[in-house]
Amino acid sequence: MSDGLILVINTGSSSLKIGLYRAQHGDEQLVLDGLANGIGQSTGTLQLKDAQGRLLRSETLGVGSEGDALDQAAQWLTELSENKPCAIGHRVVHGGPRLVTHQRITPAVLAELNSCLHFAPLHIPVALQLIERAERSYPKIPQFACFDTAFHTTIPEGAKRFALPRELFEEGIHRYGFHGLSYESIVHQLGQGLPPRTVIAHLGSGASLAAVKSGRSVDTTMGLTPTGGIPMATRSGDLDPGVLLYLLRVKAMNADSLEELLNHASGLKALSGGKGDMRHLEAAADAGDAKAQLAIEVFCASIRKVIAAYAAVLGGLDLLVFAGGIGEHSPRIRRTVCQGLQFLGISIDDPANQLATGRISPNQSKVSVSVVPSQEDRQIARHCRALMRQNSARRTP
Repeated sequence: MSDGLILVINTGSSSLKIGLYRAQHGDEQLVLDGLANGIGQSTGTLQLKDAQGRLLRSETLGVGSEGDALDQAAQWLTELSENKPCAIGHRVVHGGPRLVTHQRITPAVLAELNSCLHFAPLHIPVALQLIERAERSYPKIPQFACFDTAFHTTIPEGAKRFALPRELFEEGIHRYGFHGLSYESIVHQLGQGLPPRTVIAHLGSGASLAAVKSGRSVDTTMGLTPTGGIPMATRSGDLDPGVLLYLLRVKAMNADSLEELLNHASGLKALSGGKGDMRHLEAAADAGDAKAQLAIEVFCASIRKVIAAYAAVLGGLDLLVFAGGIGEHSPRIRRTVCQGLQFLGISIDDPANQLATGRISPNQSKVSVSVVPSQEDRQIARHCRALMRQNSARRTP
């Protein structure tokens, strides 16, 4: 059974991605790819494509939740194939202080997730809903949780700690880091070509950077939650704690209104006056919109500062990687980020940057700059397959 199909489930803020993978040619290969967009809206859509990108089914569906979208997708998969998955893998953003390794989902794991909802109230409830819906659609099929925090367990205490009393650290108040599955997939793809000192910039609507030393995370920008770090599409990133005290005391905001502000009404959206999507920001900036230009400038400057800081953390820099939706598809952002980093030996080859396939720096550059696509879903499938084989090996006498 460990060589059968693996169903991967990966949810976003208003979308749900699913993928069916099979083991072939020494890696996980995509068989079917599904995407539900606009969840909670009457104009939401669900599409299913084959490995070549050919559209198999597409409908406008007013699904109310990620779980409803998964139910519909599971029905389509059953209609299209008689082969059920042998395992189901879930991307789980946060597992709290105790769930920090990829593992099979058991009643104990579910109980632990329920006990740490406060660490990620926007993410964990959705993960729990999808695990329950998947169990309903595929009873008795093993499910696995792959945690975005797992890659960052190697961060040393000096980078993990906040400057707060130790008792809070021991309660789990520290830097966890996220986008770990994306970072793992890039380390996997680079393989033996990964140099000792690498900075990876995962830039999308959620964005973070990681300092990777010999394949291990030693620092990252996101902290206790995915709200921290650099400014993002609608998230504030790091703030002076005094700002939060001001909002509590003067604006009389409570925890719920603060959460709404920091996660949904800040970042690029706030700086630009309403635009959080980088594609819209670039178009507006090209049309002379000063607020959009400011949002792009703040975004790129914050990334540039982190790269320079992580070069200090690593004792130098050998490779800079761009990944994520913005990192992979915006030549403008890559070019702007790298401008001003010449003192580190970073430069961009403009024609290569436009093509965005592999290395985009001149051959003579001291630091290589590359675009490497994130493979979060494939990485989940890899982990599930490996865990199944480990479990099978343990049962074999």
